[in-house]
Amino acid sequence: MPGVRVGRYAVVGAGSIVTKDVADYQVVVGNPARPIKELDGKRFE
Repeated sequence: MPGVRVGRYAVVGAGSIVTKDVADYQVVVGNPARPIKELDGKRFE
């Protein structure tokens, strides 16, 4: 959707409709997209 921000290292599931901002290191899926998991940010440094 226009104006939505997807954070660094965020994962968006295929076919998901993102209606709100997605935080850094967050995994979202569904319609509308909902967070299901938080990734460990230390693994990406």
